[in-house]
Amino acid sequence: MMNKLIQFGENVEGYSIRVLNEREIRASAGILFLATFISLMAIIYKNNFVPIKYVITLFLTDFIIRVFISPRFSPTLIVGRMIVSKQVPEYVGAQQKKFAWIIGVVLSATMFIFMVLINSYSPITGIVCLICLVFLFFESAFGICLGCKFYTMIYKEKAQYCPGEFCDVKSKQDIQKTSLLQIVIVFAFIGYIVLAAYLFNDMFSKKPYDLFGIFRSAQSK
Repeated sequence: MMNKLIQFGENVEGYSIRVLNEREIRASAGILFLATFISLMAIIYKNNFVPIKYVITLFLTDFIIRVFISPRFSPTLIVGRMIVSKQVPEYVGAQQKKFAWIIGVVLSATMFIFMVLINSYSPITGIVCLICLVFLFFESAFGICLGCKFYTMIYKEKAQYCPGEFCDVKSKQDIQKTSLLQIVIVFAFIGYIVLAAYLFNDMFSKKPYDLFGIFRSAQSK
């Protein structure tokens, strides 16, 4: 009973290895990304390092629970499960996820040592924080587990049951193919953004006024 309770991954009928629900993992990654991003904005705009210290501590604790106890007891995965409970599960191999989360433990532990224990910041903490944000964003927005890709590179074995079946080499369907025209449109859109920034930066930089005077009257009280 205890072994089943703390096992990594779930035994699901029809799958030869233990798996996890990718949907709740993506929800959890979204929660962690939002918390990390908001705390980073507090540093940039308010020079306030308190939120990031809380986030790092909770981040590390959550990943330690996932890796060394069981994913089923991870607080953010539990919340993620509740959020996506009405969605059909999308199963992903547990082994590559464990490897990816070990990377998460290493990154968050590094941040914890430098920012919480030593109480310092440096290019090291900035780079590690950026890496964490990239990993979380790719997981939550695109369903791409970057850590899982490293698993295949290091262990030289094919990962099983990857999100979107990206582990399996398949020919793209027509709806997945990108035409030359579509690529041109993307680059044209980037040019449009650059041109807009050049032409309208002064106008966009003006502070908007309170249209109905609601906030102005509230501040005067």
